[in-house]
Amino acid sequence: MDDPLFKQEAFAIQGAIFEVSREMGPGFLEAVYQECLAREFTRLAIPFAAQRELVLAYKGTPLIQTYKPDFVCYDKIIIELKVAQELIPAHKAQVLNYLKATQFRLGLLVNFGAYPKAQVERVIN
Repeated sequence: MDDPLFKQEAFAIQGAIFEVSREMGPGFLEAVYQECLAREFTRLAIPFAAQRELVLAYKGTPLIQTYKPDFVCYDKIIIELKVAQELIPAHKAQVLNYLKATQFRLGLLVNFGAYPKAQVERVIN
């Protein structure tokens, strides 16, 4: 079943991710990929905020603790970057928890450590 949730926006973001992956290849730290991706988002006119502080809530009450995702694109999609040999269930659980806590519906879990190109997994709340 095809999931149309923010399909065009996610497609544009994935294009930027794969361009960074193609240009840089594997082997860098997460901060390098984050900086490159910010430049690619800017080049492609994809609206984004890096490390934007998001309010978390518990039973409807805001918490003092906040969450700063790697990126929020289009004010509705969380982008979480990893550099790992492979994504593990804990990575997906982390993004799912962020989605639930922030009321966002879509997260893209990105692994720049995958070979030969970045891996992107859609996480839906």
